[in-house]
Amino acid sequence: TKDQPKSMVDVHGRPFLAWQLDLLRRQGVTDVVLCVGHLADAIARHFGDGSAFGVRLRYSDEGERRLGTAGALRWAQALLEEAFFVMFGDSYLLFDFRAIMEHFLARDRLALMVVHRNENRWNRSDVAVEEGHVTAYAATPRPGMVHINAGLSVLRRAALETIASQPSASLQDLYATLIPQRQLLAYETRQRFCEVGSLAVLEEFRRLVAEGG
Repeated sequence: TKDQPKSMVDVHGRPFLAWQLDLLRRQGVTDVVLCVGHLADAIARHFGDGSAFGVRLRYSDEGERRLGTAGALRWAQALLEEAFFVMFGDSYLLFDFRAIMEHFLARDRLALMVVHRNENRWNRSDVAVEEGHVTAYAATPRPGMVHINAGLSVLRRAALETIASQPSASLQDLYATLIPQRQLLAYETRQRFCEVGSLAVLEEFRRLVAEGG
């Protein structure tokens, strides 16, 4: 996608982001903030304020700042609710969003990660879970890591304060500050997630859409 954002990759005549917005609307998520940067104009021109897609879209444009995934959320902080979902721009997640948010709000924690029991089947497992909390999330395998980040999180705005002093920060950086404090809940799903980060999985997603998934 050298000349276009991954969000604009064609899937059966529509940008991938249009399928994501359909999914979110069906789940009752209609207020969406897009954290954008490089090639953002292509997204804004196509999607506008989101009304044509049944949602309210607002944009947080980091330009060429390269703030990192968590830094981009901090940049968008004024647009965010007290508790909000975080989803990657290349993920399509057939989860029960309402149940996940209810689980989170019933517990006094700063963040939640949806995890899938992977056991190295789809990708290398990189998450350890104990008693409903994420206890490790690392690129280097460790004993007890049988889960994988399923691509959906819930955060409170207050969680972003833990990286306030860092000019650039990833979500992994953010989680690293929360895990030792037992502030990162784990919500296990048996539903395998779908993303379009490679040509192979993009074709898999196209098949899913063609089959009405």
